[in-house]
Amino acid sequence: MLWFVFKRVVAMIPVVWVVSTLVFFLVRFVPGGPFDLERSLPEVVRERLDEHYGLNSPLAVQYARYLGNLLRGDLGPSYKYPGWSVNELVLDRAGVSLELGLWGLMVAVGLGIPAGAGAAARPGSWWDRGLTGVATVGICVPAFVLGPLLIWVFALGLGWFNALGWDGAGDRVLPSLTLGLVFAAPVARLTRGSMMEVRNQDYMRTARAKGLGWGRVCFVHGLRNALVPVVTYLGPASAGLISGSFVIETMFNVPGLGKLFVMSAFNREYTMICGAALFYAVVLLSLNLAVDVAVAWLNPKMRFAER
Repeated sequence: MLWFVFKRVVAMIPVVWVVSTLVFFLVRFVPGGPFDLERSLPEVVRERLDEHYGLNSPLAVQYARYLGNLLRGDLGPSYKYPGWSVNELVLDRAGVSLELGLWGLMVAVGLGIPAGAGAAARPGSWWDRGLTGVATVGICVPAFVLGPLLIWVFALGLGWFNALGWDGAGDRVLPSLTLGLVFAAPVARLTRGSMMEVRNQDYMRTARAKGLGWGRVCFVHGLRNALVPVVTYLGPASAGLISGSFVIETMFNVPGLGKLFVMSAFNREYTMICGAALFYAVVLLSLNLAVDVAVAWLNPKMRFAER
């Protein structure tokens, strides 16, 4: 398992370099600069700002300086927040985005897997048809539609939760539900389909022949093998949970990194865009690594193949 993890960590290094390089050049090829949206600045002031931040140097020199700072763990200064570095801003906002993504993942897994397994336990029943129908509707409803509906019902109508902010525990409910319910539906459908395949295997029939109840056979013997495609799906789903927080954070006014990243894109803040994109790349690669480890733990054949 250690060799399995080591190879994937080494494979992450060129991916991070490619992502950082692409983002560095792409943001500079877009028309406009970090100081174009400011009030009309004298030419002398603009030249001094470009000189201070090194924007007047050739692009190759800027890229070499960027890679050198990146190897030291320095993401550069912020253009819009004087006195703040990108490292400080990312660390200050990343915790909120990761917490929102974690709550959303817990909602997706906590609702999707039991619903799918329960539907597969009684195929063709009203319970199965009802859950399948709800999951199908959930797949079709995007987050920017589900969020306002939850605000209208639970915040404006019932007054149970706040619609905006990230202060107390109640403020986390609606953003987490909006983010998690979008992914709970495909998790439920995938769990049901996988359980339907597993229930006809020989070891499932053997467990039933020994006198075990169908619930124990499904949720103890069959669910572990049925979770392999579900856990595989959770890799890109986790990426969607993190990147999907861009819309959720803007909708619910959550002070996370996604909202800051969107503002930086509008402001053409090169260093903040590169730093946030690099942070998301590292987080998503780490999530994929965790999913690979989980799949290897669930499927011993993969561990033996690595050996």
